[in-house]
Amino acid sequence: ASGTSAGAMGAFGNQCRNGRMFAPTKTFRRWHRRINLHQKRFAVTSALAATALPSLLLARGHKIENIAEVPLVVDDAIQAYAKTKEALAFLNTTKAIEDVNKVNASKHIRAGRGKIRNRRYRYRVGPLLVLPDNKGTQAFRNIFGLDIANVNALNLLSLAPGAQLGRFIIWSKAAFAKLDSIFGTFTQASEVKTGFTLPVPTLTSSDVSAIIASDAVRAALKPKKLAAKKASRYTKPTNGMKNRRLRLALNPFEKKRARAAGALRKEGTARVRRDLKNKRLAKAKAGVKKTKAHNAKKTAKK
Repeated sequence: ASGTSAGAMGAFGNQCRNGRMFAPTKTFRRWHRRINLHQKRFAVTSALAATALPSLLLARGHKIENIAEVPLVVDDAIQAYAKTKEALAFLNTTKAIEDVNKVNASKHIRAGRGKIRNRRYRYRVGPLLVLPDNKGTQAFRNIFGLDIANVNALNLLSLAPGAQLGRFIIWSKAAFAKLDSIFGTFTQASEVKTGFTLPVPTLTSSDVSAIIASDAVRAALKPKKLAAKKASRYTKPTNGMKNRRLRLALNPFEKKRARAAGALRKEGTARVRRDLKNKRLAKAKAGVKKTKAHNAKKTAKK
Protein backbone atom coordinates (compact mmCIF):
# COMPACT_ATOMS: atom_id res chain seq x y z
CA ALA A 1 0.00 0.00 0.00
CA SER A 2 1.72 3.12 -1.22
CA GLY A 3 1.95 5.93 1.33
CA THR A 4 1.45 3.67 4.33
CA SER A 5 3.80 1.99 6.72
CA ALA A 6 3.59 -1.17 4.62
CA GLY A 7 4.70 0.60 1.43
CA ALA A 8 8.40 -0.11 1.97
CA MET A 9 7.76 -3.83 2.07
CA GLY A 10 7.34 -3.87 -1.70
CA ALA A 11 11.02 -3.11 -2.14
CA PHE A 12 11.81 -6.59 -0.84
CA GLY A 13 9.23 -8.58 -2.80
CA ASN A 14 10.21 -10.03 -6.13
CA GLN A 15 6.57 -9.96 -7.23
CA CYS A 16 6.24 -6.22 -6.56
CA ARG A 17 6.74 -3.38 -8.99
CA ASN A 18 10.25 -1.94 -8.58
CA GLY A 19 11.00 -4.72 -6.11
CA ARG A 20 14.10 -6.85 -6.03
CA MET A 21 14.67 -9.45 -8.74
CA PHE A 22 14.06 -13.14 -8.12
CA ALA A 23 17.22 -15.12 -7.35
CA PRO A 24 19.66 -12.19 -7.73
CA THR A 25 22.89 -12.95 -9.56
CA LYS A 26 25.81 -13.67 -7.28
CA THR A 27 29.16 -11.93 -7.45
CA PHE A 28 30.92 -15.26 -7.06
CA ARG A 29 29.43 -16.62 -10.31
CA ARG A 30 32.03 -17.93 -12.77
CA TRP A 31 31.76 -14.99 -15.10
CA HIS A 32 34.86 -15.64 -17.21
CA ARG A 33 36.27 -18.63 -19.07
CA ARG A 34 39.88 -19.38 -19.83
CA ILE A 35 40.78 -19.68 -23.53
CA ASN A 36 44.08 -20.92 -24.89
CA LEU A 37 46.50 -18.17 -25.89
CA HIS A 38 47.04 -19.62 -29.36
CA GLN A 39 43.30 -19.78 -29.90
CA LYS A 40 42.90 -16.11 -28.97
CA ARG A 41 45.68 -15.13 -31.37
CA PHE A 42 44.05 -17.24 -34.06
CA ALA A 43 40.78 -15.33 -33.52
CA VAL A 44 42.50 -11.94 -33.79
CA THR A 45 44.25 -12.86 -37.05
CA SER A 46 40.98 -14.22 -38.48
CA ALA A 47 39.20 -10.99 -37.57
CA LEU A 48 42.00 -8.99 -39.18
CA ALA A 49 41.75 -11.02 -42.37
CA ALA A 50 38.00 -10.40 -42.52
CA THR A 51 38.54 -6.62 -42.49
CA ALA A 52 40.01 -6.90 -46.00
CA LEU A 53 36.82 -8.32 -47.56
CA PRO A 54 34.41 -5.60 -48.79
CA SER A 55 31.50 -8.04 -48.80
CA LEU A 56 31.83 -8.65 -45.06
CA LEU A 57 32.14 -4.93 -44.37
CA LEU A 58 28.97 -4.24 -46.32
CA ALA A 59 27.22 -7.09 -44.53
CA ARG A 60 28.03 -5.43 -41.22
CA GLY A 61 26.43 -2.24 -42.49
CA HIS A 62 29.52 -0.07 -43.04
CA LYS A 63 29.18 2.71 -45.62
CA ILE A 64 32.18 1.96 -47.84
CA GLU A 65 30.62 2.39 -51.30
CA ASN A 66 32.72 5.48 -52.03
CA ILE A 67 35.94 4.32 -50.31
CA ALA A 68 38.93 4.08 -52.65
CA GLU A 69 40.02 0.61 -51.50
CA VAL A 70 39.74 -1.90 -48.67
CA PRO A 71 41.80 -2.13 -46.52
CA LEU A 72 42.21 1.64 -46.44
CA VAL A 73 45.85 2.59 -45.74
CA VAL A 74 46.63 6.31 -45.34
CA ASP A 75 49.78 8.35 -44.88
CA ASP A 76 51.42 8.76 -41.47
CA ALA A 77 50.91 12.52 -41.72
CA ILE A 78 47.54 12.13 -39.98
CA GLN A 79 49.43 11.70 -36.70
CA ALA A 80 50.60 15.30 -36.99
CA TYR A 81 47.05 16.65 -36.84
CA ALA A 82 46.40 18.76 -33.75
CA LYS A 83 42.88 20.03 -34.47
CA THR A 84 39.64 18.11 -34.83
CA LYS A 85 38.70 20.12 -37.92
CA GLU A 86 41.80 18.70 -39.64
CA ALA A 87 40.71 15.19 -38.76
CA LEU A 88 37.21 15.88 -40.10
CA ALA A 89 38.68 17.24 -43.34
CA PHE A 90 40.72 14.03 -43.67
CA LEU A 91 37.60 11.88 -43.15
CA ASN A 92 35.74 13.93 -45.77
CA THR A 93 38.56 13.48 -48.26
CA THR A 94 38.68 9.68 -47.80
CA LYS A 95 34.84 9.46 -47.81
CA ALA A 96 35.01 7.69 -44.43
CA ILE A 97 32.83 10.42 -42.96
CA GLU A 98 29.77 8.61 -44.34
CA ASP A 99 30.31 5.74 -41.94
CA VAL A 100 30.87 8.17 -39.05
CA ASN A 101 27.64 10.02 -39.87
CA LYS A 102 25.83 6.68 -39.88
CA VAL A 103 26.73 6.29 -36.20
CA ASN A 104 25.41 9.76 -35.36
CA ALA A 105 22.14 9.08 -37.15
CA SER A 106 21.64 5.74 -35.38
CA LYS A 107 21.83 7.04 -31.82
CA HIS A 108 18.63 6.21 -29.93
CA ILE A 109 17.45 5.60 -26.38
CA ARG A 110 17.87 2.04 -25.19
CA ALA A 111 14.77 -0.04 -24.54
CA GLY A 112 14.36 -1.46 -21.05
CA ARG A 113 15.84 -0.76 -17.64
CA GLY A 114 19.33 -0.19 -19.01
CA LYS A 115 18.43 3.40 -19.83
CA ILE A 116 18.63 4.25 -16.10
CA ARG A 117 21.76 2.20 -15.50
CA ASN A 118 24.37 4.40 -17.18
CA ARG A 119 23.80 2.93 -20.65
CA ARG A 120 20.99 5.15 -21.86
CA TYR A 121 21.84 5.29 -25.56
CA ARG A 122 22.55 2.74 -28.25
CA TYR A 123 24.23 3.34 -31.60
CA ARG A 124 25.92 1.51 -34.46
CA VAL A 125 29.65 0.88 -34.76
CA GLY A 126 31.70 3.12 -37.04
CA PRO A 127 35.25 2.92 -38.45
CA LEU A 128 38.32 2.03 -36.40
CA LEU A 129 41.49 4.08 -36.80
CA VAL A 130 44.65 2.02 -36.11
CA LEU A 131 47.87 3.91 -35.35
CA PRO A 132 51.40 2.59 -34.65
CA ASP A 133 51.59 4.37 -31.26
CA ASN A 134 49.66 6.80 -29.08
CA LYS A 135 50.82 9.92 -30.92
CA GLY A 136 48.30 11.90 -32.93
CA THR A 137 45.19 10.68 -31.14
CA GLN A 138 44.21 14.13 -29.84
CA ALA A 139 42.67 15.30 -33.12
CA PHE A 140 40.54 12.16 -33.53
CA ARG A 141 39.49 11.38 -29.97
CA ASN A 142 36.53 13.80 -29.89
CA ILE A 143 34.83 12.49 -33.07
CA PHE A 144 31.72 10.55 -32.09
CA GLY A 145 31.52 7.33 -34.12
CA LEU A 146 35.26 6.95 -34.70
CA ASP A 147 37.27 4.56 -32.50
CA ILE A 148 41.06 4.60 -32.11
CA ALA A 149 43.29 1.58 -31.47
CA ASN A 150 46.99 0.84 -31.12
CA VAL A 151 48.35 -1.76 -33.52
CA ASN A 152 50.42 -3.28 -30.69
CA ALA A 153 47.29 -3.98 -28.61
CA LEU A 154 44.48 -4.87 -31.00
CA ASN A 155 41.35 -6.00 -29.20
CA LEU A 156 39.23 -8.79 -30.64
CA LEU A 157 36.06 -7.04 -29.45
CA SER A 158 37.05 -4.00 -31.50
CA LEU A 159 37.94 -6.02 -34.61
CA ALA A 160 34.70 -8.00 -34.53
CA PRO A 161 32.06 -6.12 -32.49
CA GLY A 162 29.21 -8.34 -31.42
CA ALA A 163 31.18 -11.40 -32.64
CA GLN A 164 30.46 -10.30 -36.24
CA LEU A 165 33.43 -10.14 -38.59
CA GLY A 166 34.09 -7.27 -40.98
CA ARG A 167 35.00 -4.05 -39.13
CA PHE A 168 35.91 -1.09 -41.31
CA ILE A 169 39.51 -0.15 -40.36
CA ILE A 170 41.54 2.87 -41.41
CA TRP A 171 45.24 1.97 -41.17
CA SER A 172 48.13 4.33 -40.98
CA LYS A 173 51.05 3.26 -43.18
CA ALA A 174 53.37 2.57 -40.23
CA ALA A 175 50.72 0.57 -38.38
CA PHE A 176 49.99 -1.56 -41.43
CA ALA A 177 53.71 -2.25 -41.91
CA LYS A 178 54.05 -3.52 -38.33
CA LEU A 179 51.50 -6.33 -38.79
CA ASP A 180 54.07 -8.78 -40.19
CA SER A 181 56.42 -8.27 -37.26
CA ILE A 182 53.59 -8.57 -34.71
CA PHE A 183 51.70 -11.57 -36.12
CA GLY A 184 54.35 -13.08 -38.40
CA THR A 185 53.74 -14.55 -41.84
CA PHE A 186 52.97 -18.00 -43.23
CA THR A 187 56.68 -18.86 -43.20
CA GLN A 188 58.20 -16.53 -40.61
CA ALA A 189 57.39 -16.55 -36.90
CA SER A 190 56.26 -13.46 -35.04
CA GLU A 191 58.87 -11.22 -33.47
CA VAL A 192 56.55 -10.27 -30.61
CA LYS A 193 54.42 -13.37 -29.98
CA THR A 194 56.77 -16.24 -29.24
CA GLY A 195 56.34 -19.28 -31.47
CA PHE A 196 53.35 -17.91 -33.38
CA THR A 197 53.01 -18.02 -37.15
CA LEU A 198 49.97 -17.25 -39.21
CA PRO A 199 47.65 -20.26 -39.65
CA VAL A 200 48.01 -21.61 -43.17
CA PRO A 201 44.68 -21.89 -45.04
CA THR A 202 43.65 -25.43 -45.90
CA LEU A 203 42.32 -24.43 -49.33
CA THR A 204 44.53 -22.60 -51.79
CA SER A 205 41.39 -21.83 -53.81
CA SER A 206 38.08 -20.96 -52.18
CA ASP A 207 36.05 -21.91 -55.27
CA VAL A 208 34.80 -25.27 -54.01
CA SER A 209 32.41 -25.74 -56.94
CA ALA A 210 35.26 -25.49 -59.45
CA ILE A 211 37.34 -27.94 -57.42
CA ILE A 212 34.57 -30.53 -57.38
CA ALA A 213 33.94 -30.13 -61.11
CA SER A 214 37.64 -30.32 -62.04
CA ASP A 215 38.92 -33.24 -64.13
CA ALA A 216 41.55 -34.18 -61.52
CA VAL A 217 38.91 -34.74 -58.84
CA ARG A 218 36.52 -36.55 -61.16
CA ALA A 219 39.29 -38.88 -62.34
CA ALA A 220 39.98 -39.94 -58.73
CA LEU A 221 36.35 -40.70 -57.94
CA LYS A 222 35.08 -44.26 -57.96
CA PRO A 223 32.22 -45.06 -60.33
CA LYS A 224 28.75 -45.00 -58.87
CA LYS A 225 27.56 -48.36 -57.59
CA LEU A 226 24.44 -49.55 -59.38
CA ALA A 227 22.66 -51.65 -56.79
CA ALA A 228 20.03 -54.11 -57.90
CA LYS A 229 16.51 -52.81 -57.50
CA LYS A 230 14.72 -54.38 -54.58
CA ALA A 231 11.58 -56.34 -55.35
CA SER A 232 8.44 -54.53 -54.39
CA ARG A 233 6.41 -55.91 -51.47
CA TYR A 234 3.22 -54.83 -53.20
CA THR A 235 0.94 -57.72 -54.26
CA LYS A 236 -1.74 -57.24 -56.84
CA PRO A 237 -5.25 -57.75 -55.40
CA THR A 238 -7.28 -60.66 -56.83
CA ASN A 239 -10.48 -60.63 -54.75
CA GLY A 240 -12.92 -57.99 -55.92
CA MET A 241 -15.29 -58.64 -53.02
CA LYS A 242 -12.62 -57.50 -50.50
CA ASN A 243 -10.72 -54.89 -52.53
CA ARG A 244 -12.77 -51.82 -53.50
CA ARG A 245 -10.35 -50.58 -56.17
CA LEU A 246 -10.40 -53.91 -57.98
CA ARG A 247 -14.18 -54.03 -57.65
CA LEU A 248 -14.49 -50.62 -59.30
CA ALA A 249 -12.08 -51.63 -62.05
CA LEU A 250 -14.11 -54.76 -62.83
CA ASN A 251 -17.50 -53.06 -62.56
CA PRO A 252 -17.55 -49.27 -63.11
CA PHE A 253 -21.24 -49.19 -62.12
CA GLU A 254 -20.34 -50.41 -58.62
CA LYS A 255 -19.63 -46.86 -57.39
CA LYS A 256 -23.07 -45.62 -58.48
CA ARG A 257 -24.77 -48.69 -57.03
CA ALA A 258 -23.05 -48.30 -53.67
CA ARG A 259 -23.99 -44.62 -53.52
CA ALA A 260 -27.64 -45.43 -54.33
CA ALA A 261 -27.70 -48.17 -51.70
CA GLY A 262 -26.37 -45.76 -49.10
CA ALA A 263 -29.01 -43.19 -50.07
CA LEU A 264 -31.75 -45.75 -49.53
CA ARG A 265 -30.45 -46.49 -46.05
CA LYS A 266 -30.32 -42.83 -45.21
CA GLU A 267 -33.23 -41.50 -43.18
CA GLY A 268 -35.51 -39.10 -45.07
CA THR A 269 -35.33 -40.63 -48.54
CA ALA A 270 -38.50 -41.17 -50.61
CA ARG A 271 -38.56 -44.93 -50.02
CA VAL A 272 -38.21 -44.57 -46.29
CA ARG A 273 -40.99 -41.96 -46.21
CA ARG A 274 -43.21 -44.25 -48.29
CA ASP A 275 -42.64 -47.19 -45.94
CA LEU A 276 -43.43 -45.05 -42.90
CA LYS A 277 -46.66 -43.85 -44.56
CA ASN A 278 -47.73 -47.41 -45.31
CA LYS A 279 -47.12 -48.38 -41.67
CA ARG A 280 -49.24 -45.48 -40.45
CA LEU A 281 -52.07 -46.39 -42.85
CA ALA A 282 -51.98 -50.04 -41.80
CA LYS A 283 -52.13 -49.01 -38.14
CA ALA A 284 -55.03 -46.68 -38.81
CA LYS A 285 -56.98 -49.37 -40.72
CA ALA A 286 -56.41 -51.84 -37.90
CA GLY A 287 -57.77 -49.29 -35.42
CA VAL A 288 -60.86 -48.63 -37.52
CA LYS A 289 -61.53 -52.36 -37.87
CA LYS A 290 -61.16 -52.85 -34.13
CA THR A 291 -63.57 -49.99 -33.42
CA LYS A 292 -66.22 -51.43 -35.81
CA ALA A 293 -65.96 -54.85 -34.20
CA HIS A 294 -66.40 -53.32 -30.72
CA ASN A 295 -69.45 -51.33 -31.79
CA ALA A 296 -71.04 -54.39 -33.41
CA LYS A 297 -70.52 -56.38 -30.24
CA LYS A 298 -72.23 -53.72 -28.12
CA THR A 299 -75.19 -53.59 -30.52
CA ALA A 300 -75.62 -57.36 -30.38
CA LYS A 301 -75.86 -57.33 -26.55
CA LYS A 302 -78.71 -54.82 -26.60
